[in-house]
Amino acid sequence: RQRHSLACNKPGFPKNILANNLEEKHMCNSCLKILRRPLQAQCGHRFCSFCFNKIVSSGPHKCSACIKEDLFEDPTSILKEGGAFPDNAARREVEALAAVCPNEGCTWTGNIKEYEVNHEGKCDFMIILCPSCKELMRTNELERHNERECPERTLNCKYCKEPFHFKNIKAHDEICPKYPMICEGCAKKKIPREKYVDHIKFCSKFRAPCRFHVVGCDMSVEKEKTHDHERACSYEHLNLLLHFIMGIKVSLESLQPQSLDEKTKVAELMGTFENIVCVLNREMERSSTTIEAYNRQHRLDQDKVEILNNKVRQLERTVGLRDLSIVEMEGNIREMSAATFDGIFVWKISDFTKKRQDAVAGRAPAMFSPAFFTSKYGYKMCLRIYLNGDGTGRASHLSLFFVVMRGHSDALLKWPFNQKVTLMLLDQNNREHIIDAFRPDISSSSFQRPVSDMNIASGCPLFCPLPKLDTKNSYIRDDTIFIKAIVDLTGL
Repeated sequence: RQRHSLACNKPGFPKNILANNLEEKHMCNSCLKILRRPLQAQCGHRFCSFCFNKIVSSGPHKCSACIKEDLFEDPTSILKEGGAFPDNAARREVEALAAVCPNEGCTWTGNIKEYEVNHEGKCDFMIILCPSCKELMRTNELERHNERECPERTLNCKYCKEPFHFKNIKAHDEICPKYPMICEGCAKKKIPREKYVDHIKFCSKFRAPCRFHVVGCDMSVEKEKTHDHERACSYEHLNLLLHFIMGIKVSLESLQPQSLDEKTKVAELMGTFENIVCVLNREMERSSTTIEAYNRQHRLDQDKVEILNNKVRQLERTVGLRDLSIVEMEGNIREMSAATFDGIFVWKISDFTKKRQDAVAGRAPAMFSPAFFTSKYGYKMCLRIYLNGDGTGRASHLSLFFVVMRGHSDALLKWPFNQKVTLMLLDQNNREHIIDAFRPDISSSSFQRPVSDMNIASGCPLFCPLPKLDTKNSYIRDDTIFIKAIVDLTGL
């Protein structure tokens, strides 16, 4: 019912909503648009309900269509209130006509009835005026425009919560009592403007003009350093004050008093200023002597500070060297605590998954084990493992190598190294260990007496196929594997 009432208050539909050509029988004889809620007058011409009621609202009128078609007959061609009836047949024809949305960019299609009920006045592409700034835009742009673009939009200050127009944002920031200020002295941030004056009154870092600026000192001094400044510049302040008073004295001398009283007052002032000048001169001499004494003491103090600084730098170097020695000693202790002295070594590798990923990515392709020995004064050795393979085993096998290292007792040992080496990946169920063994090639440089920290590694590039570790197995448990090395001590 409400929709019917709203439709009766509108003239005809615009012609450009039709998907096809407009037939004359579907056109209102008043607004010349597509009939909306058509009424048929007694003369047979059709009008929109809105248009007909508008025509007869001021009294009976002659039908303009009858006059135009030269069909005027009295009284049938007289339009008057109650002189027309709803033309439902025409209405059904009109409402069934194919329609499109006339707004640019909109792809809606349907019939005129659907257009009136579901789309008219609701299209997102309809051009409308912003009620605040009067800018033209599409309906679907209005919300964003009101929130972000309209110069007349109202915002609430995020500091004081008071409303203001967006165009006045800078002016509001200049007067907002809660606007955050930064102290130029202590660099404290977010001081509300209303508390800024109180803050700088007590801020020891805030720079204020020297008390002697009225006589010419142009320094700005932190409050906590005011006393130091006045003490350091006392001579300059006295000098400025003396010049200032001398200027006043000269001004007084240039006066030409008329009466006896004026002459007496000027003479008294002159005497007073002369006394002040004498006092200031004596004070300047005393200050000059004091400043010279301070300067001598300052130079002595600086020499003492430089001596102390040199001692501190020397101590820092000593501490640094001692720290390096401690780090080296801790490394040796860790190495010795992990070492074995019977030619048998078990290497626990935890976090296997992560270390394997690092090897695949190339971040850490190889790992060295701690050192182990055949005896306390025997050969020094270690293992080197590639969790993603090396050489012929790259990306397909776990590669394991044996390394002869330089030891403290190498001069007492028999070279080249010629002991049988057995390498094992331990089955943590103690069922099927992966084992490989070799006897050194004594012509290889890998087994000669080391001339650097360690020789070139030698061993098994195809030690264990990687698929064997990727499937469910008993070699990896709790993300940990165990590698065992056994050096045959026969003949040692």
